[in-house]
Amino acid sequence: MKILMLSDVYFPRVNGVSTSISTYRNDLRALGHDVTLVAPCYADGAHVTDDSDIVRLPARSVPRDPEDRFFHWRKLVRWTDALRPADVDVVHVQTPFAAHYAGVKLARRLGAPLVETYHTYFEHYLHHYVPFLPGAFMRKLARSFTVSQCAQAQAIVSPSRPMADALRDYGVRTPIEVLPTGLPPSCYQPGDGARFRAARGISPQRPMALFVGRAAHEKNIDFLLHMLLELRARIPDVLLVIAGEGPAEAHLHKLAEELGLRLNIMFIGYMDRTTELLDCYRAADVFVFASRTETQGLVLIEALAQGTPVVSTAVMGTADVMAQVSGGLVVEEDTVAFADAVAQVMRDHGLRAELSAKARHDAERWSSRHFAERLLRLYERVVDVEPAVESTVSA
Repeated sequence: MKILMLSDVYFPRVNGVSTSISTYRNDLRALGHDVTLVAPCYADGAHVTDDSDIVRLPARSVPRDPEDRFFHWRKLVRWTDALRPADVDVVHVQTPFAAHYAGVKLARRLGAPLVETYHTYFEHYLHHYVPFLPGAFMRKLARSFTVSQCAQAQAIVSPSRPMADALRDYGVRTPIEVLPTGLPPSCYQPGDGARFRAARGISPQRPMALFVGRAAHEKNIDFLLHMLLELRARIPDVLLVIAGEGPAEAHLHKLAEELGLRLNIMFIGYMDRTTELLDCYRAADVFVFASRTETQGLVLIEALAQGTPVVSTAVMGTADVMAQVSGGLVVEEDTVAFADAVAQVMRDHGLRAELSAKARHDAERWSSRHFAERLLRLYERVVDVEPAVESTVSA
């Protein structure tokens, strides 16, 4: 099968969308299918090692979010206009911006089915980046364009059941397939926690909590810093490591200073997912997470695969993950309750060992090959169905 993926974001931009695309591409190609990805160029040139099936097109930076890019629309359309029906069996759009509209245009012209993955819970996302507009207006806008865009596809992929339920509540009538991003075999290889601690100057005995993810406002990292203040009252030498970068990074550094947490927090940026990040997960006594907007929560599964117990709230995609695992604790978004749970795992070595063993077992059900096979079956179903004619699809 010839699969064309379009995305407004990909590596070197590190986030869940990039990881999901990469994981599915690798598994689909291993299953014998052709997968071409169209993604933006990035100014730093960090993508120069891409394989020949990744097409990089010119893009410009996004105001208020310098990590992201806008495609140059004319150049994107010019590239897609050169494609012919024999080149593409299915179009899979990964993001709702230029990639979506180019994908819709291309699928209509070629008579190919369009599949779209809904990666981001925009209702609770947009107001962080357009704060000068009323929140209620932005939520209504997010719902409206979500319904409109989903109507233009033959099938929607949702990374979690709660996200699928939210889409249906919006009024989406397009068939929805729940397909999380799985873990490739490399994520199950044990990291070297001692090596990570030694490289970062962290004592082997120091209690360490870890957050991995984009340093963005919607990740609710502020809550974790306020929780850390409570946790320090119970475990004075505790260290919270934050692995990630993003638009809220300067704010988080400032908040840590204001709370007097400079000696209890370490910001380490992004790491290679196949080497140092595995060591980082393994080094932690507990993984902490409190995002309200996750459509899946892939980092929870990555932590579990390294045997790191998870303490997390359960909202949207994280609720879906935490309902299926026994290697972690679900707590409410309350700094005292959350700090109590983290302290319990750190202090009770027997509990931590028990949760760690369960965590590794929990992670086994998220094999990426399994989900790629399910995605392939979805492609086969939509290819066998006559695509919607252009005149019946709203612009």
